[in-house]
Amino acid sequence: MNTAPFPQLQAFLTVARLRSFSSAARELGVSRSAVSQAVRQLEEQLRVVLLARTTRSVSLTDAGRRLVESAGPAMRQAIAALTEVSAQPGETVGRVRLSIPRAAVPFIITPVVPTFRERHPRIEVEIVIEERFVDLVAEGYDAGVRLTEAIERDMVQVRLTDAFRFVVVGAPSYLARHGTPQRPEDLLRHECITFRMHTTGALYAWELERGRRTWRVPVRGGVATNDNALTVTMAEEGLGLAYAFEPMVAEQLRTGRLERVLEAYAPRVPGYFLYYPSRAQSSPALRLFVDVARELLVHAK
Repeated sequence: MNTAPFPQLQAFLTVARLRSFSSAARELGVSRSAVSQAVRQLEEQLRVVLLARTTRSVSLTDAGRRLVESAGPAMRQAIAALTEVSAQPGETVGRVRLSIPRAAVPFIITPVVPTFRERHPRIEVEIVIEERFVDLVAEGYDAGVRLTEAIERDMVQVRLTDAFRFVVVGAPSYLARHGTPQRPEDLLRHECITFRMHTTGALYAWELERGRRTWRVPVRGGVATNDNALTVTMAEEGLGLAYAFEPMVAEQLRTGRLERVLEAYAPRVPGYFLYYPSRAQSSPALRLFVDVARELLVHAK
């Protein structure tokens, strides 16, 4: 069997990552029909169906998923190598594509990206804000940022923040009207601003701990959202209690706009980590990003 042509493989991998022929065409700068023809030619050459197509969606077949997992990293390395040819001696050219939860942006992206871009102006940084857990390889990411307990154990992990607590907070106006909960069970009688999980669609049960004992409280309330920052804003307005990681509400706590409740039950987590599949697969651009992040976020402490 002949080797798959580079343009056809690139077209397939782009469609697989974006789950859309139209989006792939826009990214590649060609027509939708050209992308569709390239993928069809690749399937004919390999004699397998790589993508399951309907009028509304595109998904990978088992054969397509295997090709993404095996060829995706190699293709990114090949593109990086071709791009590197145009670099000046000692200069790195490329792209870093990251998956980041919104709550981590002010503590990781905001302090790191300006310095990184100043030092490495020919490395593009693409930041995708999302709460769901992603398949880094299949979806074309170089790395992600998550709490360490959410990261698969075979991933390389780089600490970016200190450990921190999750706290229950409320506005003084709310606490004056409804009182202050003293035990985790008391939350069931309070108005709580709930968070709907992106992956399951279920409402998040607030996790609390004291000593060796843990609680998962199925809180309820009149406001639900899928955005952590909005839960804090609604709490500031006195609409109910919110559950947030402590650095996110530090300013509100300092100024008195919010107050901690049930502080003795606040759980502590190890912090945010950048993660990627293996050191062997990390691109030169990603290695430079890791270096800058560690310098600014870790070594500065």
